[in-house]
Amino acid sequence: MTTPVPKVSVIVPAYNAEKTIGRCVDSILHQDFHDLELIVMDDGSTDGTPDLLDACTHQDDRVRVVHKPNSGVSDTRNQALDLARGEWVQFLDADDWIVPEATKLLVRSAEENDCQMVVADFYRVIGKKVSRKGDIDAEGVLTREDYGDYMMQNPSDFYYGVLWNKLYRRDIIEAHDLRMDTSLDWCEDFIFNMEYVLHTRRIYPLHVPIYYYVKTPGSLATAGANPANVVRMKVNVIEYYDDFYKQMLDEEDYQARRPDILRFYVEGAGDDQIMPWQKSQRLGDEQATVYDNPAMGDSVLLDAYYGRKLLEHYLGSVAKAFDLEMRDVAVVAFAMLAPTFGSRAELADFVGVSQVALGRSIARLRSRKLLQAEAQAPEEKGAPRAIRLTLTDEAQPLCDAIRQALRDADRVRYDGLAPQEADRVRQVTHAGTANIRRLLG
Repeated sequence: MTTPVPKVSVIVPAYNAEKTIGRCVDSILHQDFHDLELIVMDDGSTDGTPDLLDACTHQDDRVRVVHKPNSGVSDTRNQALDLARGEWVQFLDADDWIVPEATKLLVRSAEENDCQMVVADFYRVIGKKVSRKGDIDAEGVLTREDYGDYMMQNPSDFYYGVLWNKLYRRDIIEAHDLRMDTSLDWCEDFIFNMEYVLHTRRIYPLHVPIYYYVKTPGSLATAGANPANVVRMKVNVIEYYDDFYKQMLDEEDYQARRPDILRFYVEGAGDDQIMPWQKSQRLGDEQATVYDNPAMGDSVLLDAYYGRKLLEHYLGSVAKAFDLEMRDVAVVAFAMLAPTFGSRAELADFVGVSQVALGRSIARLRSRKLLQAEAQAPEEKGAPRAIRLTLTDEAQPLCDAIRQALRDADRVRYDGLAPQEADRVRQVTHAGTANIRRLLG
């Protein structure tokens, strides 16, 4: 019997990662996207990592664990690429983890936009603090030349250099025999990315943070800084970087932009530490918190609670993608349902915020040219003034994202049900909602 080929191969190299590998693996196996294989390469660990990984293979048949002698992260990733079968390739480090919708968003972005690479925002974690990191502010698909222009502006940023915030086509990797340079202990992933980009036509910047990057002493990301080899490695990386633009640009453009290209000669790879002036928050506050108390059993209260949290989860991703607050997205979502509301109090009640907070959201959406709002004369003397919301053409990408988020929430709600069963549950739910509206309306 032929084993089905997975859509995505997720590769994780692990060395002495017993404290973090469980969190990393769990985040992969609990993805909204199920059509994946997980290849975990145990690079000669001497702690409890091997036993933990072996236990994972008994819990999920999508997991493949390879125990091998220690050979370094580059060779370990190369061996994993030799084993990968997926159409797409995604990398994680054992210290880190991903949000539940990470793989789904990467694959959807690539396929819907006909792209050969997706690069996503990520979270930078320091202790109990977390900050969002991205670099490209453009919307829509980029050519490789566009991408090169952005990278030239900030070449040492982890956003461009690392593997773990990107999605790659495996057929491109194999057609051009792309692998990590095992002679380097510094920026080998950056070189892989540059070589890969040269074989792409379209690249999609995903403005949603999907990855939690934790820099810890002794991690794969910080290993290998042998002072005796630093000069040699930097010279090699600079030569790769210079050659990348020579291949991408014609001679005239290359010479004209050489001062920008030379910036990499004096900059080192950086991971964008959280500085005092950067916006950060407590780890955990960036995602919708969900509490599960098994003692509560089944209740209409819990149904309402989890239904609200499900919407917060998916609409929260939309808010991050468009740099909005959750309540801003809610205002747009209700404006999609009906343009006119009886009063600001009515709209605020629908959105679930105070009238003051509603006013701030409307002001922000108006300043972004996503929405127009106008008060209308009341039909009766003394009645509150109605408010009419008009979504602009600029708001259409946001509206499309909201519709997709609602479809995703609907899919999760009815997961495992046959189409006829799901339709029946929807009918019963709508009937129940109609009963509530009659009672409370």
